[in-house]
Amino acid sequence: MKRNKEGGFTLIEMLVVVVIIATLAAMIVPRFAGRTEEAKSSAAGADIEANLASALDLYELDNGAFPTTEQGLSALRVEPTTPPVPRKWKGPYLKKRGALSDPWGNAYVYLSPGTHGGDYDLSSWGPDGVGGTPDDITNWETEEKK
Repeated sequence: MKRNKEGGFTLIEMLVVVVIIATLAAMIVPRFAGRTEEAKSSAAGADIEANLASALDLYELDNGAFPTTEQGLSALRVEPTTPPVPRKWKGPYLKKRGALSDPWGNAYVYLSPGTHGGDYDLSSWGPDGVGGTPDDITNWETEEKK
C-alpha cells in the first residue's frame, strides 16, 4: 500500500474544530459581556476618589485653596492665569496625560466650592453622559451609594 505523503486536515476535521470553538465562545462570552461597563465605572470611581482627589489635595496644600470652577481641573496640569492666581503652584500635579475625561470620553465635572457639603464636587456623568441620573459617579454621598 502506498501512503500519501501529504499531510493535512480534512474538511470534516476542520469543521469539527470550528464547531468546538464556537461552542466554547458561546459559553464564555456572555460571562464577560457586562464587565466592560463595570470596569469603566470602577476606573471613573478610582479617578474621582484617588487620582484626582490626591492631585487636588496637593494643589490645595501648596496654594491654600482648591482651584476655582473657572480654573477647573486643568489647573492641576498648567498654572492658572485667571484670578485667584495660585501663590506657590508647584505642578503639574497629575502625571496622567491626555484629556481629563472619564472612561466614556466625557469631561469630569468639577465645582469649587462644592454644593454637596465638601470643598469641591467632582463627578462623572457615567455612560449616558447626562447628569443627575443613577449611573453618575460622584465624590459625595448619594442615595444610590448608601
